[in-house]
Amino acid sequence: MSHTVQEKRPVAAPSHATLAHARMPRWAPAAIAVGSVATGCLIGFVAGLDSRTQWGMISALVFVAATYLITAKVEGSRQGKNRVATSLVWVCFLLAIVPLLSLAWITLSKGVTVLDGYFLTHSMSGLLDTEEGGGVYHALLGTIEQVAIAALIATPIGLLTAVYLVEYGRGRLARAVTFFVDVMTGIPSIVAGLFVLATWNLMLGFGPSGFAGSLALAILMMPVIVRSTEEMLKLVPNELREASLALGVPQWRTILKVVLPTAIGGITTGVMLAVARITGETAPVLLLVFGTKLINPNPFDGAQSSLPLYVYEQYSVGTTASVDRAWAGALVLIAFVMILNLVARGIARWKAPQTGR
Repeated sequence: MSHTVQEKRPVAAPSHATLAHARMPRWAPAAIAVGSVATGCLIGFVAGLDSRTQWGMISALVFVAATYLITAKVEGSRQGKNRVATSLVWVCFLLAIVPLLSLAWITLSKGVTVLDGYFLTHSMSGLLDTEEGGGVYHALLGTIEQVAIAALIATPIGLLTAVYLVEYGRGRLARAVTFFVDVMTGIPSIVAGLFVLATWNLMLGFGPSGFAGSLALAILMMPVIVRSTEEMLKLVPNELREASLALGVPQWRTILKVVLPTAIGGITTGVMLAVARITGETAPVLLLVFGTKLINPNPFDGAQSSLPLYVYEQYSVGTTASVDRAWAGALVLIAFVMILNLVARGIARWKAPQTGR
């Protein structure tokens, strides 16, 4: 019986040249961006467009189109589409960051004209709004007290509501609570102010005070805290809960000792973001706190002021001195919110769970 032996021919390895594809150099996106800006400015100048914003929009469109055409020509249509998606992300980022930087620069340049130690430590007592001088101390004190009281009211209520929805909530009650939280998220601030005005001031007979404004601000804070805390609690692995329950630990103690400490960083960030969200509210303060030029350290009796209301009042006067004070008050408000956000990020990083290396 004969056996035929077939010789196996070695398969030729594909050459490196067949696998290589043309690639654009790393400096190509920057060069395309520079050329697009130049082209957009040229088109805007020739067309007689006065707005620099229009020049920027034209440059962005030219950049996206040029990126696709050049990349598709060099690397193929698939890479061209990929580059277009990346270009759109960068364009949207710039469209979001440019107004923010412009706002910060204008506020800083106009606010530093009168912002000094005297401005931060004096009020408008005994001074007309049309005169030069005065300060923001009474408004800064009112904002700190009103926001602090609102946070003390809204934080435990929002935290406990989120714990109920994540850990215990089942059935119609949980669905109803979720629905009303969603509804409260979209409530305008003026509606919250009118609600507190109708109940606290008119029905119960209390006068204007910083506490009344804090009640309206707390209403605006609650849904933000509930939603952020709820999402943070959902991120806690179920294995941690199951391990604690398997050891015989009650559920309430598992929540207190395991779930909440694990999510405390995100919860703190959510609370700080809610505080930053209400710090700039003007309508509830205008309805319930009324505003005053005097320093009133008691938030439970008499009218108070706040930074947003101070900015509104000073800018409404319209004189050079009052407008300068309005810009300085806006700068103090932005700095206050920025400090809160930095504190929130620091606490979140400090309390973040440490993973083993």
